[in-house]
Amino acid sequence: MTKRTESKYKINRRLGMNLWGRPKSPLNKRDYGPGQHGQRRKKPTDFGIQLMAKQRLKGYYGNIGERQFRRYYQEAVRRKGDTSENLIELLERRLDTVCYRMKFAITPFAARQLVNHGHVLVNGKRVTIPSYLVKDGDVIELREKSKQLAVVLDAAQSTERDVPEYLEVDHRAMRGRYLRAPKLADVPYPVQMEPNQVIEFYSR
Repeated sequence: MTKRTESKYKINRRLGMNLWGRPKSPLNKRDYGPGQHGQRRKKPTDFGIQLMAKQRLKGYYGNIGERQFRRYYQEAVRRKGDTSENLIELLERRLDTVCYRMKFAITPFAARQLVNHGHVLVNGKRVTIPSYLVKDGDVIELREKSKQLAVVLDAAQSTERDVPEYLEVDHRAMRGRYLRAPKLADVPYPVQMEPNQVIEFYSR
């Protein structure tokens, strides 16, 4: 089960954007924050801008826990190259993210649940850890019994999103391959993400 027990779309109103680009987002009708003070507008501080960037990125990936998200930052710093690009690469290598990108699930939350419930195979072996990091060339597919699930078929046929170029997918076989790690510019975010602000937030 997803860790997010309350309405997942509340985060859209709190952040003031349609985070997943979905037509059912309440932000499409009420483009202000939740609660009695939701319509107040304050000019954000530098800290506020960085915090919002972190909450936006963290929330987009199914609301990853703070401790785990900080670990991704620490790993991104440890690796060679641009830290913000490294952070995006780590998040995009998560198995639940890959399932979402391949359109095996309609939302990141549904993708996490798909992995948790044992529907996903990586190179022929069942993996039930959503945070499992996929490697270049790995083959991700659904178990035979899971390929005809209504939620899976609905997601595969959805026109809300396209499969990005760093993945290849055969929706008839419900099988795909992780070709390469993406750069920030390759990732089809429906809203602007600022991983550099996230890095600044954690490096204070």
